[in-house]
Amino acid sequence: MSTPLNSLAVLRQALQDLRSHALTDRAFVQTARSQHDLFAALPAQFETVWVNLVDRLESSALFTEESCSFSQTDLFDSLDMVLDKAQVQLDKNT
Repeated sequence: MSTPLNSLAVLRQALQDLRSHALTDRAFVQTARSQHDLFAALPAQFETVWVNLVDRLESSALFTEESCSFSQTDLFDSLDMVLDKAQVQLDKNT
C-alpha cells in the first residue's frame, strides 16, 4: 500500500529521471497523474497546481526545443517547488 510519503518519493525520483532523460515525458506524466495518495493527504490546491503543471509539461512535449511558451526547465523547477511545499505540508501533519 502506498503512503503519501512513498508517493512523494516516487514523484521526486520520476522527476529526477525525467531531467536526466532516463524517463520519457509520457512515462513521467503517467506517474505524475497516478499518485492519488499524496494529493488526498494535501489541501486541494496542491493537486490543482500539480495537474496544471503536468498538463503544461505534456503540451510542451510537442515541441522539440524550448519555446517562448513552454520552457521545460521552468516546468521542472515548478514541479520541484510543488514537491518541496508538499513535503513541508506533510511534515506539518505528522
